[in-house]
Amino acid sequence: MDLKVGIVGFGMRASLWEQAHRPGEGSAVVMVCDTSARGRADAAERIPSAVVTDSLDELLAADLDAVLVLTPDNKHALVAVQTLRAGIPTFCEKPLDVTLEAADEILRTAYETGTRLYVGHNMRHMPVVVQMRELIQAGTIGEVKAVWCRHFVGNGGDYYFKDWHSQRANTTSLLLQKGAHDIDVIHWLAGGYTRRVSAIGDLAVYGDVLSRRDNTNRRMGDWFSLDNWPPTEQTDLAEVIDVEDISMMQMVLDNGVLASYQQCHFTPDYWRNYTVIGTKGRIENFGDGPGDSIKVWTTRTKHGFAEPDQDIEIKDGDGGHGGADPLLIAEFLRFAREGGETATSPLAARESVAAGVLATQSLRGDGGSIEVPALPEAWVEYFKAGQPARAIR
Repeated sequence: MDLKVGIVGFGMRASLWEQAHRPGEGSAVVMVCDTSARGRADAAERIPSAVVTDSLDELLAADLDAVLVLTPDNKHALVAVQTLRAGIPTFCEKPLDVTLEAADEILRTAYETGTRLYVGHNMRHMPVVVQMRELIQAGTIGEVKAVWCRHFVGNGGDYYFKDWHSQRANTTSLLLQKGAHDIDVIHWLAGGYTRRVSAIGDLAVYGDVLSRRDNTNRRMGDWFSLDNWPPTEQTDLAEVIDVEDISMMQMVLDNGVLASYQQCHFTPDYWRNYTVIGTKGRIENFGDGPGDSIKVWTTRTKHGFAEPDQDIEIKDGDGGHGGADPLLIAEFLRFAREGGETATSPLAARESVAAGVLATQSLRGDGGSIEVPALPEAWVEYFKAGQPARAIR
Protein backbone atom coordinates (compact mmCIF):
# COMPACT_ATOMS: atom_id res chain seq x y z
CA MET A 1 0.00 0.00 0.00
CA ASP A 2 1.28 3.46 -0.86
CA LEU A 3 2.38 5.77 1.91
CA LYS A 4 0.14 8.87 1.99
CA VAL A 5 2.55 11.81 1.76
CA GLY A 6 1.88 15.48 2.41
CA ILE A 7 3.96 18.51 1.47
CA VAL A 8 4.10 21.83 3.33
CA GLY A 9 5.56 24.58 1.19
CA PHE A 10 5.55 24.28 -2.61
CA GLY A 11 8.35 26.62 -3.60
CA MET A 12 12.05 26.28 -4.42
CA ARG A 13 12.42 22.65 -3.30
CA ALA A 14 9.01 21.57 -4.57
CA SER A 15 10.66 19.42 -7.23
CA LEU A 16 11.10 16.75 -4.55
CA TRP A 17 7.42 15.91 -5.09
CA GLU A 18 8.45 13.98 -8.21
CA GLN A 19 10.48 11.59 -6.08
CA ALA A 20 7.74 11.20 -3.45
CA HIS A 21 4.80 10.84 -5.84
CA ARG A 22 5.06 7.30 -7.19
CA PRO A 23 1.50 5.93 -7.05
CA GLY A 24 1.49 2.16 -7.08
CA GLU A 25 5.23 2.08 -6.29
CA GLY A 26 5.09 2.78 -2.58
CA SER A 27 4.13 6.42 -2.05
CA ALA A 28 1.77 9.10 -3.32
CA VAL A 29 1.52 12.81 -2.56
CA VAL A 30 -2.09 13.23 -1.49
CA MET A 31 -2.06 16.73 0.03
CA VAL A 32 -0.12 19.98 -0.39
CA CYS A 33 -0.32 22.96 1.96
CA ASP A 34 0.98 26.37 0.94
CA THR A 35 0.01 29.82 2.18
CA SER A 36 0.74 31.49 -1.18
CA ALA A 37 -1.70 31.49 -4.08
CA ARG A 38 1.15 30.81 -6.51
CA GLY A 39 2.34 27.80 -4.53
CA ARG A 40 -1.16 26.34 -4.41
CA ALA A 41 -1.67 26.95 -8.13
CA ASP A 42 1.63 25.24 -8.96
CA ALA A 43 0.76 22.26 -6.77
CA ALA A 44 -2.69 21.90 -8.32
CA GLU A 45 -1.19 21.97 -11.81
CA ARG A 46 1.60 19.47 -11.13
CA ILE A 47 -0.24 17.05 -8.84
CA PRO A 48 -3.91 17.19 -9.91
CA SER A 49 -4.81 14.19 -7.75
CA ALA A 50 -3.66 15.92 -4.53
CA VAL A 51 -5.81 18.00 -2.22
CA VAL A 52 -4.39 21.53 -2.11
CA THR A 53 -5.01 23.72 0.92
CA ASP A 54 -3.74 26.76 2.78
CA SER A 55 -4.62 25.20 6.15
CA LEU A 56 -1.92 23.39 8.11
CA ASP A 57 -4.61 22.15 10.49
CA GLU A 58 -6.32 20.41 7.58
CA LEU A 59 -3.08 18.70 6.64
CA LEU A 60 -2.38 17.66 10.24
CA ALA A 61 -5.80 16.00 10.41
CA ALA A 62 -5.48 14.17 7.07
CA ASP A 63 -4.14 10.86 8.45
CA LEU A 64 -0.86 11.14 6.55
CA ASP A 65 1.93 8.58 6.75
CA ALA A 66 4.72 11.09 6.05
CA VAL A 67 5.23 14.79 5.37
CA LEU A 68 7.87 16.91 3.61
CA VAL A 69 8.45 20.33 5.22
CA LEU A 70 9.77 22.50 2.37
CA THR A 71 8.90 25.96 3.67
CA PRO A 72 11.35 28.88 3.84
CA ASP A 73 14.02 28.04 6.39
CA ASN A 74 12.81 30.29 9.21
CA LYS A 75 9.45 28.46 9.19
CA HIS A 76 10.85 24.92 9.56
CA ALA A 77 10.39 24.66 13.33
CA LEU A 78 7.01 26.38 13.18
CA VAL A 79 5.73 23.56 10.96
CA ALA A 80 7.89 20.57 11.92
CA VAL A 81 7.09 20.83 15.63
CA GLN A 82 3.40 20.54 14.76
CA THR A 83 3.80 17.64 12.33
CA LEU A 84 5.95 15.77 14.86
CA ARG A 85 3.40 16.37 17.62
CA ALA A 86 0.73 15.04 15.27
CA GLY A 87 2.74 11.82 15.00
CA ILE A 88 3.58 12.22 11.30
CA PRO A 89 7.08 11.06 10.27
CA THR A 90 8.67 14.31 9.14
CA PHE A 91 11.19 15.24 6.46
CA CYS A 92 12.58 18.71 7.23
CA GLU A 93 14.57 20.42 4.51
CA LYS A 94 18.00 21.73 5.48
CA PRO A 95 19.02 23.73 7.39
CA LEU A 96 17.02 22.41 10.32
CA ASP A 97 16.14 26.05 11.06
CA VAL A 98 17.98 29.36 11.18
CA THR A 99 18.37 29.71 14.95
CA LEU A 100 19.90 27.30 17.41
CA GLU A 101 16.86 27.58 19.66
CA ALA A 102 14.49 26.58 16.84
CA ALA A 103 16.70 23.69 15.74
CA ASP A 104 16.89 22.39 19.31
CA GLU A 105 13.10 22.68 19.65
CA ILE A 106 12.65 20.40 16.65
CA LEU A 107 15.00 17.83 18.19
CA ARG A 108 13.30 18.15 21.57
CA THR A 109 9.91 17.50 20.00
CA ALA A 110 11.14 14.49 18.03
CA TYR A 111 12.75 13.07 21.18
CA GLU A 112 9.73 13.66 23.42
CA THR A 113 7.13 12.38 20.95
CA GLY A 114 9.15 9.55 19.43
CA THR A 115 7.98 10.63 15.98
CA ARG A 116 10.55 9.92 13.26
CA LEU A 117 12.51 12.96 12.09
CA TYR A 118 14.64 13.10 8.94
CA VAL A 119 16.60 16.13 7.69
CA GLY A 120 17.23 16.78 3.99
CA HIS A 121 21.02 16.94 3.85
CA ASN A 122 21.12 15.57 0.33
CA MET A 123 24.86 16.07 -0.07
CA ARG A 124 25.40 12.95 2.04
CA HIS A 125 24.12 11.14 -1.06
CA MET A 126 26.09 13.16 -3.65
CA PRO A 127 28.69 11.02 -5.44
CA VAL A 128 31.59 13.42 -4.83
CA VAL A 129 31.01 13.35 -1.08
CA VAL A 130 30.22 9.64 -0.87
CA GLN A 131 33.34 8.73 -2.86
CA MET A 132 35.59 10.97 -0.76
CA ARG A 133 34.20 9.48 2.43
CA GLU A 134 34.74 5.95 1.12
CA LEU A 135 38.41 6.78 0.51
CA ILE A 136 38.70 8.11 4.06
CA GLN A 137 36.87 5.14 5.58
CA ALA A 138 39.18 2.77 3.69
CA GLY A 139 42.18 4.35 5.43
CA THR A 140 43.66 5.64 2.17
CA ILE A 141 44.95 8.86 3.73
CA GLY A 142 45.28 7.64 7.30
CA GLU A 143 43.73 9.52 10.23
CA VAL A 144 42.03 12.77 9.18
CA LYS A 145 43.62 15.85 10.73
CA ALA A 146 42.32 18.74 8.61
CA VAL A 147 39.41 19.53 6.26
CA TRP A 148 39.28 22.67 4.11
CA CYS A 149 36.32 23.71 1.95
CA ARG A 150 36.19 26.56 -0.56
CA HIS A 151 32.73 27.26 -1.95
CA PHE A 152 32.60 29.34 -5.11
CA VAL A 153 28.93 30.42 -5.36
CA GLY A 154 29.00 31.71 -8.91
CA ASN A 155 25.24 32.30 -9.12
CA GLY A 156 25.08 33.99 -5.74
CA GLY A 157 23.55 37.25 -6.94
CA ASP A 158 20.65 35.54 -8.70
CA TYR A 159 20.17 32.75 -6.15
CA TYR A 160 20.43 34.60 -2.86
CA PHE A 161 20.29 38.38 -3.21
CA LYS A 162 16.95 38.90 -4.95
CA ASP A 163 14.48 37.19 -2.61
CA TRP A 164 13.97 36.27 1.04
CA HIS A 165 17.49 34.84 1.35
CA SER A 166 18.93 38.37 1.42
CA GLN A 167 17.60 39.17 4.90
CA ARG A 168 18.96 38.08 8.28
CA ALA A 169 15.41 37.71 9.58
CA ASN A 170 14.84 34.87 7.13
CA THR A 171 18.23 33.13 7.01
CA THR A 172 20.37 34.43 9.92
CA SER A 173 23.20 34.39 7.34
CA LEU A 174 24.19 32.70 4.10
CA LEU A 175 27.13 31.27 6.01
CA LEU A 176 24.43 29.25 7.80
CA GLN A 177 21.76 28.92 5.10
CA LYS A 178 24.05 28.02 2.22
CA GLY A 179 26.92 26.70 4.31
CA ALA A 180 24.85 24.22 6.35
CA HIS A 181 25.44 21.67 3.57
CA ASP A 182 29.20 22.11 3.61
CA ILE A 183 29.54 22.27 7.38
CA ASP A 184 27.68 18.96 7.58
CA VAL A 185 29.94 17.46 4.91
CA ILE A 186 33.04 18.68 6.77
CA HIS A 187 31.73 17.03 9.95
CA TRP A 188 30.95 13.80 8.06
CA LEU A 189 34.33 13.58 6.37
CA ALA A 190 36.15 14.48 9.58
CA GLY A 191 34.14 12.14 11.81
CA GLY A 192 33.37 14.80 14.43
CA TYR A 193 31.38 17.90 15.31
CA THR A 194 32.46 21.51 15.81
CA ARG A 195 32.99 22.52 19.43
CA ARG A 196 34.62 25.91 18.88
CA VAL A 197 34.20 28.33 15.97
CA SER A 198 35.32 31.77 14.80
CA ALA A 199 34.67 33.71 11.59
CA ILE A 200 35.03 36.89 9.56
CA GLY A 201 32.84 38.16 6.74
CA ASP A 202 31.52 41.17 4.85
CA LEU A 203 28.86 42.44 2.46
CA ALA A 204 31.61 43.37 0.03
CA VAL A 205 29.87 43.67 -3.36
CA TYR A 206 26.08 43.43 -3.49
CA GLY A 207 25.49 46.06 -0.82
CA ASP A 208 26.80 48.70 -3.25
CA VAL A 209 24.57 47.67 -6.17
CA LEU A 210 21.87 50.32 -6.60
CA SER A 211 19.43 48.42 -8.85
CA ARG A 212 16.75 47.20 -6.42
CA ARG A 213 13.11 46.14 -6.62
CA ASP A 214 10.39 44.25 -4.75
CA ASN A 215 10.56 40.66 -6.02
CA THR A 216 7.87 39.28 -3.72
CA ASN A 217 5.72 37.97 -6.56
CA ARG A 218 8.63 36.67 -8.65
CA ARG A 219 10.76 33.53 -8.48
CA MET A 220 14.28 32.69 -9.54
CA GLY A 221 13.18 31.50 -12.97
CA ASP A 222 11.78 34.98 -13.61
CA TRP A 223 15.13 36.73 -13.21
CA PHE A 224 17.98 34.24 -13.54
CA SER A 225 20.41 34.92 -16.40
CA LEU A 226 24.10 34.28 -16.96
CA ASP A 227 24.14 37.75 -18.52
CA ASN A 228 23.87 39.22 -15.01
CA TRP A 229 27.63 39.74 -14.93
CA PRO A 230 29.85 41.14 -13.52
CA PRO A 231 28.38 41.15 -10.01
CA THR A 232 28.71 44.93 -9.68
CA GLU A 233 26.28 45.28 -12.61
CA GLN A 234 23.57 43.02 -11.21
CA THR A 235 19.99 44.28 -11.57
CA ASP A 236 16.80 43.98 -9.53
CA LEU A 237 18.43 42.95 -6.27
CA ALA A 238 16.20 42.74 -3.20
CA GLU A 239 15.23 46.00 -1.56
CA VAL A 240 16.73 44.84 1.75
CA ILE A 241 20.13 43.12 1.83
CA ASP A 242 21.76 42.65 5.21
CA VAL A 243 23.57 39.31 4.85
CA GLU A 244 27.23 38.87 3.95
CA ASP A 245 28.34 37.90 0.43
CA ILE A 246 31.74 36.60 1.57
CA SER A 247 32.46 34.65 4.77
CA MET A 248 35.27 32.59 6.26
CA MET A 249 35.05 30.38 9.32
CA GLN A 250 37.40 28.18 11.32
CA MET A 251 36.37 25.17 13.37
CA VAL A 252 37.90 23.01 16.09
CA LEU A 253 36.13 19.64 16.16
CA ASP A 254 35.56 17.40 19.16
CA ASN A 255 38.05 14.83 17.83
CA GLY A 256 40.82 17.38 17.35
CA VAL A 257 40.37 17.86 13.60
CA LEU A 258 40.86 21.45 12.43
CA ALA A 259 38.59 22.70 9.64
CA SER A 260 37.87 25.81 7.63
CA TYR A 261 35.08 26.91 5.31
CA GLN A 262 35.14 29.82 2.86
CA GLN A 263 32.08 31.00 0.92
CA CYS A 264 31.99 33.67 -1.80
CA HIS A 265 28.87 34.72 -3.74
CA PHE A 266 30.49 36.74 -6.52
CA THR A 267 32.81 34.25 -8.23
CA PRO A 268 32.51 33.49 -11.97
CA ASP A 269 32.51 29.71 -11.39
CA TYR A 270 30.18 27.62 -9.21
CA TRP A 271 31.50 24.57 -7.37
CA ARG A 272 32.82 23.28 -4.06
CA ASN A 273 36.39 22.21 -3.41
CA TYR A 274 37.09 19.91 -0.46
CA THR A 275 40.63 19.12 0.69
CA VAL A 276 41.05 16.43 3.34
CA ILE A 277 44.49 15.87 4.86
CA GLY A 278 45.35 12.79 6.86
CA THR A 279 48.42 11.22 8.42
CA LYS A 280 49.18 9.25 5.22
CA GLY A 281 48.12 11.58 2.42
CA ARG A 282 45.41 13.88 1.16
CA ILE A 283 42.45 13.96 -1.20
CA GLU A 284 40.98 16.88 -3.11
CA ASN A 285 38.14 17.18 -5.61
CA PHE A 286 38.53 19.18 -8.81
CA GLY A 287 34.94 19.94 -9.79
CA ASP A 288 32.09 18.39 -7.85
CA GLY A 289 29.88 16.92 -10.57
CA PRO A 290 29.73 13.78 -12.70
CA GLY A 291 32.87 13.31 -14.77
CA ASP A 292 34.99 15.60 -12.59
CA SER A 293 37.74 14.09 -10.46
CA ILE A 294 38.96 13.30 -6.97
CA LYS A 295 42.73 13.29 -6.78
CA VAL A 296 44.65 11.30 -4.17
CA TRP A 297 48.23 11.95 -3.04
CA THR A 298 49.85 9.28 -0.84
CA THR A 299 53.50 9.42 -2.01
CA ARG A 300 55.96 11.99 -0.70
CA THR A 301 57.62 14.18 -3.31
CA LYS A 302 60.83 16.19 -3.13
CA HIS A 303 59.38 19.57 -4.05
CA GLY A 304 56.72 21.34 -6.10
CA PHE A 305 53.51 20.03 -7.58
CA ALA A 306 53.30 16.29 -8.18
CA GLU A 307 50.81 14.29 -10.18
CA PRO A 308 48.37 12.42 -7.92
CA ASP A 309 48.78 8.74 -7.11
CA GLN A 310 45.15 8.19 -8.01
CA ASP A 311 42.73 10.19 -10.17
CA ILE A 312 39.18 8.98 -9.58
CA GLU A 313 36.25 10.01 -11.76
CA ILE A 314 33.20 11.31 -9.91
CA LYS A 315 30.20 9.13 -10.63
CA ASP A 316 26.82 10.14 -12.00
CA GLY A 317 23.29 9.32 -10.90
CA ASP A 318 19.71 9.86 -12.01
CA GLY A 319 17.98 12.94 -10.65
CA GLY A 320 18.97 16.23 -9.04
CA HIS A 321 22.32 16.85 -7.36
CA GLY A 322 24.06 13.97 -9.10
CA GLY A 323 21.29 11.54 -8.18
CA ALA A 324 21.26 12.61 -4.53
CA ASP A 325 17.65 13.84 -4.43
CA PRO A 326 16.03 10.51 -5.42
CA LEU A 327 18.22 8.66 -2.93
CA LEU A 328 17.35 11.20 -0.25
CA ILE A 329 13.58 10.82 -0.65
CA ALA A 330 13.80 7.04 -1.02
CA GLU A 331 15.73 6.83 2.24
CA PHE A 332 13.22 9.08 4.02
CA LEU A 333 10.23 7.08 2.83
CA ARG A 334 11.89 3.83 3.88
CA PHE A 335 12.69 5.40 7.26
CA ALA A 336 9.11 6.68 7.64
CA ARG A 337 7.76 3.20 6.97
CA GLU A 338 10.34 1.00 8.71
CA GLY A 339 12.73 3.10 10.79
CA GLY A 340 16.37 2.04 10.97
CA GLU A 341 19.72 3.67 10.24
CA THR A 342 20.02 6.53 7.74
CA ALA A 343 22.92 8.37 6.10
CA THR A 344 21.53 11.69 7.28
CA SER A 345 21.16 12.53 10.95
CA PRO A 346 19.06 15.05 12.89
CA LEU A 347 21.91 15.28 15.39
CA ALA A 348 24.36 16.15 12.59
CA ALA A 349 21.86 18.64 11.15
CA ARG A 350 21.67 20.41 14.51
CA GLU A 351 25.45 20.54 14.78
CA SER A 352 25.78 22.17 11.35
CA VAL A 353 23.19 24.79 12.36
CA ALA A 354 25.00 25.40 15.66
CA ALA A 355 28.33 25.94 13.91
CA GLY A 356 26.78 28.24 11.30
CA VAL A 357 24.80 30.31 13.81
CA LEU A 358 27.74 30.81 16.16
CA ALA A 359 30.12 31.55 13.29
CA THR A 360 27.71 34.29 12.24
CA GLN A 361 27.76 35.70 15.77
CA SER A 362 31.55 35.69 15.66
CA LEU A 363 31.87 37.44 12.30
CA ARG A 364 29.34 40.11 13.31
CA GLY A 365 31.24 40.61 16.54
CA ASP A 366 35.00 40.78 16.92
CA GLY A 367 35.77 37.49 15.13
CA GLY A 368 36.53 35.79 18.41
CA SER A 369 36.11 32.12 19.28
CA ILE A 370 32.71 30.86 20.50
CA GLU A 371 31.97 27.52 22.16
CA VAL A 372 29.16 25.34 20.77
CA PRO A 373 26.71 24.27 23.51
CA ALA A 374 26.19 20.54 23.96
CA LEU A 375 22.84 18.78 23.67
CA PRO A 376 21.37 16.68 26.51
CA GLU A 377 23.10 13.30 26.52
CA ALA A 378 19.77 11.45 26.32
CA TRP A 379 18.98 13.20 23.03
CA VAL A 380 22.42 12.43 21.64
CA GLU A 381 22.12 8.74 22.42
CA TYR A 382 18.57 8.58 21.00
CA PHE A 383 19.53 10.09 17.65
CA LYS A 384 22.83 8.20 17.46
CA ALA A 385 20.83 4.99 17.88
CA GLY A 386 18.62 5.86 14.89
CA GLN A 387 15.54 7.02 16.86
CA PRO A 388 14.51 3.57 18.14
CA ALA A 389 10.88 2.98 19.11
CA ARG A 390 10.36 3.39 22.83
CA ALA A 391 7.60 3.95 25.34
CA ILE A 392 6.77 7.66 25.61
CA ARG A 393 5.87 8.98 29.05
